[in-house]
Amino acid sequence: MSAELYHNRVLELAANIPHVGALEGADASVEKVSRVCGSVVRVDIALSEDGETVEAVAVDPRACALGQAATAILSEHIVGAPVSEVFEARDALRAMLKDGAEPPTGRFAELRHLQGVADYPPRHTSTMLAFEAACEAIETARTNRAAAA
Repeated sequence: MSAELYHNRVLELAANIPHVGALEGADASVEKVSRVCGSVVRVDIALSEDGETVEAVAVDPRACALGQAATAILSEHIVGAPVSEVFEARDALRAMLKDGAEPPTGRFAELRHLQGVADYPPRHTSTMLAFEAACEAIETARTNRAAAA
C-alpha cells in the first residue's frame, strides 16, 4: 500500500475517534460490513423531533485505518448536522472515490484526507461504511417514526 494512502492525518484520525460506544435511546442503529476486508462499523443515531437534524451519535468501528478515519470524521462532525448534509457527504465521498470528483466540502471537508483511496477500489467499501451506516440509520429512524405516527 502507498504511504500516501496511510499518511499521518489518516492515522491520527483513526486513532482518535469520538463518540465510540453505544447510544442509549438511539432512534436507529445500523451495522455495515465490508465483505472484501471484514471491516465492520455500527452507527447509532438520535434525530431531532422533526427528524431533520442529528442530535446524537455513537459509533463502534472495527475497521481498517481507512474505515476508522472515515468514522472519526463522521462522528466528529455529524452532531448538529442537518440530515441532508449527511446524505450529501456520503454521496460526495462516493463520487470522490469512484468517479474522481472533488472531495466533500463543508463540515465533512476532512474527507479530503481519504482522496488517495480512490486509487484502491478494494478499499472503497471500508471507507464508505460509516457514512452508509449513518444514512441507513437516518432512513430507518424516519421510517420508524412515520410508522408510529
